[in-house]
Amino acid sequence: MEASAGLVAGSHNRNELVVIRRDGEPGPKPLNQQNGQVCQICGDDVGLNPDGEPFVACNECAFPICRDCYEYERREGTQNCPQCKTRFKRLKGCARVRGDEEEDGVDDLENEFNWTDKHDSQYVAESMLHAHMSYGRGGDFDGVPQPFQPIPNVPLLTNGQMVDDIPPEQHALVPSFMGGGGKRIHPLPYADPNLPVQPRSMDPSKDLAAYGYGSVAWKERMESWKQKQERMHQMRNDGGGNDDGDDTDLPLMDEARQPLSRKIPLPSSQINPYRMIIIIRLVVLGFFFHYRVMHPVPDAFALWLISVICEIWFAMSWILDQFPKWFPIERETYLDRLTLRFDKEGQPSQLAPVDFFVSTVDPLKEPPLVTANTVLSILAVDYPVDKVSCYVSDDGAAMLTFEALSETSEFAKKWVPFCKRYSIEPRAPEWYFQQKIDYLKDKVAPNFVRERRAMKREYEEFKVRINALVAKAQKVPEEGWTMQDGTPWPGNNVRDHPGMIQVFLGQSGGHDVEGNELPRLVYVSREKRPGYNHHKKAGAMNALVRVSAVLTNAPYLLNLDCDHYINNSKAIKEAMCFMMDPLLGKKVCYVQFPQRFDGIDRHDRYANRNVVFFDINMKGLDGIQGPIYVGTGCVFRRQALYGYDAPKTKKPPSRTCNCWPKWCICCCCFGNRKTKKKTKTSKPKFEKIKKLFKKKENQAPAYALGEIDEAAPGAENEKASIVNQQKLEKKFGQSSVFVASTLLENGGTLKSASPASLLKEAIHVISCGYEDKTDWGKDIGWIYGSVTEDILTGFKMHCHGWRSIYCIPKRAAFKGSAPLNLSDRLHQVLRWALGSIEIFFSNHCPLWYGYGGGLKCLERFSYINSIVYPWTSIPLLAYCTLPAICLLTGKFITPELNNVASLWFMSLFICIFATSILEMRWSGVGIDDWWRNEQFWVIGGVSSHLFAVFQGLLKVIAGIDTSFTVTSKGGDDEEFSELYTFKWTTLLIPPTTLLLLNFIGVVAGVSNAINNGYESWGPLFGKLFFAFWVIVHLYPFLKGLVGRQNRTPTIVIVWSILLASIFSLLWVRIDPFLAKNDGPLLEECGLDCN
Repeated sequence: MEASAGLVAGSHNRNELVVIRRDGEPGPKPLNQQNGQVCQICGDDVGLNPDGEPFVACNECAFPICRDCYEYERREGTQNCPQCKTRFKRLKGCARVRGDEEEDGVDDLENEFNWTDKHDSQYVAESMLHAHMSYGRGGDFDGVPQPFQPIPNVPLLTNGQMVDDIPPEQHALVPSFMGGGGKRIHPLPYADPNLPVQPRSMDPSKDLAAYGYGSVAWKERMESWKQKQERMHQMRNDGGGNDDGDDTDLPLMDEARQPLSRKIPLPSSQINPYRMIIIIRLVVLGFFFHYRVMHPVPDAFALWLISVICEIWFAMSWILDQFPKWFPIERETYLDRLTLRFDKEGQPSQLAPVDFFVSTVDPLKEPPLVTANTVLSILAVDYPVDKVSCYVSDDGAAMLTFEALSETSEFAKKWVPFCKRYSIEPRAPEWYFQQKIDYLKDKVAPNFVRERRAMKREYEEFKVRINALVAKAQKVPEEGWTMQDGTPWPGNNVRDHPGMIQVFLGQSGGHDVEGNELPRLVYVSREKRPGYNHHKKAGAMNALVRVSAVLTNAPYLLNLDCDHYINNSKAIKEAMCFMMDPLLGKKVCYVQFPQRFDGIDRHDRYANRNVVFFDINMKGLDGIQGPIYVGTGCVFRRQALYGYDAPKTKKPPSRTCNCWPKWCICCCCFGNRKTKKKTKTSKPKFEKIKKLFKKKENQAPAYALGEIDEAAPGAENEKASIVNQQKLEKKFGQSSVFVASTLLENGGTLKSASPASLLKEAIHVISCGYEDKTDWGKDIGWIYGSVTEDILTGFKMHCHGWRSIYCIPKRAAFKGSAPLNLSDRLHQVLRWALGSIEIFFSNHCPLWYGYGGGLKCLERFSYINSIVYPWTSIPLLAYCTLPAICLLTGKFITPELNNVASLWFMSLFICIFATSILEMRWSGVGIDDWWRNEQFWVIGGVSSHLFAVFQGLLKVIAGIDTSFTVTSKGGDDEEFSELYTFKWTTLLIPPTTLLLLNFIGVVAGVSNAINNGYESWGPLFGKLFFAFWVIVHLYPFLKGLVGRQNRTPTIVIVWSILLASIFSLLWVRIDPFLAKNDGPLLEECGLDCN
């Protein structure tokens, strides 16, 4: 990947590809030619041996052969040199084959049977390309023909043979590898699923020496192991401590072998009372509804019926929300153990590579300076630079974003070394320089003070340049934007433009001012054409998945919104403590971090922090199957995004009692063995190819490609490989490079691909028609069908049996910005609720999708709650209207309460408060945050959620779609100035009308009580309490309406008073609770008219 290659733009469908270079850059550089000898078999470079010298396969004639061809000839071919016909000798680092037992010159026990990844997943993925790098258009991008590599036969793992007639369930399984007819057998020290060998059956009746056990070396190893175990046991009995310091490699003292994380259950003193009060609340609810149903109100039957229906719905919603919080847990990570195991000082880092995704759409609503700070925090993250790649998706194809990224890449060359030299936090310059701290305390070195001031001046100049670009972009030229060399900007038409890729920082050219390498920074704008459904953010994220797989193919992905910067530079290592854990990591599909926000007012008027959700609900889900995906701040496993099932836990082998007679065992197993044999002979050869997309236990996708029955001849192997490749291309798309990258479970790019051909293939995978007739958006990547694609994506992964992890570091991992003013906040909630309604009407609704898979019951409850909650707006609106109706009519929703009824009502209120108090106790959430959450639940329910329900129904029934508005990410310079900004929206009408109705009801009820005397005050208190409950919950909304100037917009007042007046007059005119007669009411007057 050349950083100076320029902007690569093109369209695969139109067969266009253009390289646009920035002004002052040199012309295209020729690709680095191979400097050594060329292999006479495959045409590749011969390469070097492990000692750094030119690789020599044949010591007799030095015929130029690369290492791959040499090993292939030894393993599958004639084992002779093609030129001199001399038998190849085993070189250091190569596996032993038949005939090597006669050679004693090479003693390389470590690599004797070491079939590394290049012989399985990497080798199969390389061979799958078949010289199709140009995807069928002939010729390569740079004019240099790529060498043809024949597809090798995947080694069949059939060396283990059945010993005697003992069935497999009665054998001890010993992983081993035996060369064909070899005499030396070396058992492996552990079972590695990546090795192309399978467990070989061992007959317990035979001598262990026949299997390699019992030798002198084995006895010495066993004695050494026993001595270590005895010393460890002695130290445990003595209370630990190693006074002599003789044995420092005891397993007890080896931190590198300890778990990388641990699960911390909540103390029983906190969780047990919480669970008890939930059970008590359920019982009280039963008695409460029994009383409510059995005691209707005859003179206000309609009010009573509506209130009972609403209360039953609220109870069901509470159950869906409450029980997923039954098993809350916390987690702790050990970064020092991760460092000892994978990132030792002085050694190459073994940490897994990570691809970072940053998505942006409109640079006017998502300021480039905000995006630049996010990118700078990624480039300066505390992680090996060669393992980090940052991809920025510009879905608006804005030249402003492109130029801002160019400036950011230049400033990063100064900012990144400054951050790493002094370990500053956070590493987003805007927020770092805004910190109100005394950086001179604690005797800070004078050079730091000097460099900090210089860096702040550099950042201020950087801001001036970015703001100048923003000011220039306010007025678009008539002929469109042009680049520095006079070339028209390819994205002038936002809805019709080619795909664009620019590598700003890469392996060649990405160095800071100190000469150190920088992480990769890649600009991506996918192709857009009229008539195609581009699927908004989900489509942009899937395009990034494919581009990153072609260019870097890291096994893990981290996606961030453009306004979410990395606040904790060690956050990625925190996630790796779970992903790279040898016990837990294989089943983890993603690690979700909580969202934290900057710039929110102290009182958090509109519950922007969502503390109750992130600190209570998500902790509860982590104890079941993991938290739901919330759209940002999440580290994914790439293989989980490809739609594979989670690896299943191996069941322990069945044990057989040796005391049973042999004839009994044979009788028990005879029927099964006969059935297996009958099944095996009944299947044709061509039906023995295993299913491609069902991954077996701990099996890499590379094996899923070539799992062919051992009896199939070579022609059938080749045919099956072609069929499997066609299935992969039908699933993943018509890109052989991308399909081959999906087979590499541990990531890594294909060595046979040149940088130019990779860029050409990257343009291919972001073309607008690439996903047609594939599984993208259905089973692969981000799932389509809702504006809240995050819920669907996480739900599909959990249905495949994966689990997720909730990680809460002591220092917040990521921080972002939230909408401050009321209108933007309501629109944000409207978008979330509309996405839930779309999922409710889709095929992926948790009510009926995913049964029989890997989704747990309580996890399903949480997903059902996440799509049902907008429907609560209808009963909530009705329930908040009831107090005003009761005050205006003098009726109430309950009859006069007796002592038993009062007991149930009081018990229910006590249980509600007790549940909330105990939740706040074990979660650490403050009462202010809890109360703000309750208030905004009512505000959002009667406004945004209500509109989302009607918009969702219009979309499903009438096909009327609503446009998604990007929430503004930038505010004014004055702190909290946007909090008081008022923006008119129809979402404000229902809550304002409710407020006016309840205020009118309170006035009418008090006036009626004053006129009717003392007896009417008793029933009035219940109605007033009901009305004040609504008003108090809507109080933040009222403050948002009034604003800083204590002035409510006229249009809001007019609409609300009009609706409230019409409703009140109609109610007084109709009065549905007044008894109606067919004729006039006649009474006898007492006079005799005759």
